[in-house]
Amino acid sequence: MSKQEEITTDFKPSETWRIVKNVVVISLAFMVQFTAYNGAANLQSSINAEAGLGTASLAAVYAGLVFSSIFLPVIVIKWLGTKWAMVLSFLSYMPYIAAQLLPRFWTLVPAGLILGLGAGPLWCSKCTYLSVVSVVHSKISNISSEALLSRFLGVFSMIFHLNQIWGNLISSLVLSSGDNEAAVTALNETLIPKFCGANFLPSADAGEALQTQPPERIQMIAGLYLVCIAGAALISAVGVDSMKRYDNGRSRSHSGQSSLALLVATMKLLVEPNQLMLIIINVFIGLQQAFFGADFSAAFVSCAIGTGTVGFVMMTYGAADAIGCVVSGYLAKVTGRLPLLCTAALIQTGLFVAILIWRPHHNEAYALYSLAVLWGLCDALWVVQIKSFYGVLFLGREEAAFSNFVLWESVGYIVAYIISPHLRASTKTYLLIALLIIGVSLYFVVEYRNRKARKKLEEKKKELHTIGCNNIAFQNLD
Repeated sequence: MSKQEEITTDFKPSETWRIVKNVVVISLAFMVQFTAYNGAANLQSSINAEAGLGTASLAAVYAGLVFSSIFLPVIVIKWLGTKWAMVLSFLSYMPYIAAQLLPRFWTLVPAGLILGLGAGPLWCSKCTYLSVVSVVHSKISNISSEALLSRFLGVFSMIFHLNQIWGNLISSLVLSSGDNEAAVTALNETLIPKFCGANFLPSADAGEALQTQPPERIQMIAGLYLVCIAGAALISAVGVDSMKRYDNGRSRSHSGQSSLALLVATMKLLVEPNQLMLIIINVFIGLQQAFFGADFSAAFVSCAIGTGTVGFVMMTYGAADAIGCVVSGYLAKVTGRLPLLCTAALIQTGLFVAILIWRPHHNEAYALYSLAVLWGLCDALWVVQIKSFYGVLFLGREEAAFSNFVLWESVGYIVAYIISPHLRASTKTYLLIALLIIGVSLYFVVEYRNRKARKKLEEKKKELHTIGCNNIAFQNLD
């Protein structure tokens, strides 16, 4: 009996509901986890702006993530299994949140490295789990595994991005008391145009433009976020089925190979033409996310209106991202990837032009919320569609493929956080525009190559089918 037949006979039709349950539980665990991390990360460029401490710690996070994306996921997953790799990785985020109680270079930067080392296996485990169960679900339900993966990623992203609501709601409620009045008092209408918007330079302007926060507020936020991380680890440990339940159904897998062989597979994929051409769009995805969370929040929100508003704007961004993720998963079934990504590119270009020519004022909060909504919708299209493209393009090599995705997305974050204190917001926006143009152009090339390869495969299948039919006809004549 073939492995595909095994999948169909081993599981009852009701197994599809259990698979959906696992997808939802993983999504909830990630939502709770990143309620803590993203809530803290979104504040770094505002509450730890001095000497670039906050962005330096975030650069350390993604430096660790780059290393772990290359060397750790396949080893950790092989050693612990997909489920327990997620649980252990959740706990690696705790030191970074705890370090907010004593924010120094010698506390935040090492804690950021630890977090980054755990993040690689975390994201790879999640992507691998969703890819595998989509194939198993497909064999039971006769729905395309490609469509299921896109749907599961959409559901995950919708639930996951709700973290932006809860994490930022926590930070805003704690920090907003009296903050906006302080911002307007400190920066009158004469000073705001000078400091805020595209002209903002963190290393020179943060001291005058951004307000400091009382230590007890930061302590309260850190305590709440530590509880969230512990809750996420517990949810995944109790609520998610082991991958062993589904692993025997993988038609092409690295599960029988050594850790060294899996590492080699990751490195080999790194130099394949399709992967090389997707690097720029991956870097862009990370860079635009980091820019919005660090530079936009400091230069446009915290500078013009106050640090307490950062959470509310990021909460709006997260809600739009969550809605966009689930909607894009279903729209892709009707329109395909290409029209959705073209739409994202056009809207994103408009956003970049807007922040280059517009200067924020303290009474124009509505404009910031509008930009946040559009940016969140664009991010949803980039993440869901490019990530699902990876699942289709490198089918059977999920661990290596998603490790590479996370690696290059992380490079975008690192670049953003390294240059953040030293370049004006306008310069970083021009960089984003250049990467967008190059990245989308190369994506078109990969899409064309993939469609051409699939067309050739279909033609070959038809040819073999015709030959098989002719052979049967000849046998009947005999």
